[in-house]
Amino acid sequence: MEKPSLTPARTKRVGAQLTPEAIIEASLRIAARGSADAFTVRRLGEELGADPTAIYRHFRDKDELLLSVADRTLGEVLDSIPGGLDWKGRLRALADGSLAVALKYPAVSSAMASRTTRRGNEFRVVELILGAVTEAGLDGIDAAVHYRMVGDSLLAAVGQRAAYLLVDPDVRAGDDAAWSGEYRRVDAEGFPNITRLGRELAEVTHDQIFRARVEALITAIERRVEDVRGA
Repeated sequence: MEKPSLTPARTKRVGAQLTPEAIIEASLRIAARGSADAFTVRRLGEELGADPTAIYRHFRDKDELLLSVADRTLGEVLDSIPGGLDWKGRLRALADGSLAVALKYPAVSSAMASRTTRRGNEFRVVELILGAVTEAGLDGIDAAVHYRMVGDSLLAAVGQRAAYLLVDPDVRAGDDAAWSGEYRRVDAEGFPNITRLGRELAEVTHDQIFRARVEALITAIERRVEDVRGA
């Protein structure tokens, strides 16, 4: 006669036992493992040990979940910014924090590169950038335009880095090697500038590019302030 199991069978939790917080945390755990499927109900159901459809009792659809998770990651960015910085320091810290979080949760940041969460932490980021450009000396339409320039540029930059992490590693290796491979073998007569700077192109790092972007944003704000004051 078969002996009864001493360990009770694991049963899946029903939707009433889940919370929005638990679902968001599960999405972040999946995203932090580099998975691109952090917002599929099947994957979330597995992570939570719950009926996948139970997620819809707390979020209208996957997009609402994405926006909620993304806003949580913005909170992590904001928490990384120390107090007492001037406007340039705040923008640099925002950029550094945004990149760090994007690399931590690539599925989230790549999906949000052209989106807006319309939630509390996003409002705080907007307030931070507007405060920075105002402190720099801009107001009115200039402040609004340069806020959008900073915000959209950072979203694009970190989203691009995040999306690249989701590409198959072998494909990434081929792309990275192109600068020291195919680009070093181009016809010198047809592509004199590539040939002349081939070694330097191969040496450029992602971090150097990101830093140059951030400094270019700050320089653009400073130049606009000079133009406004000189008008």
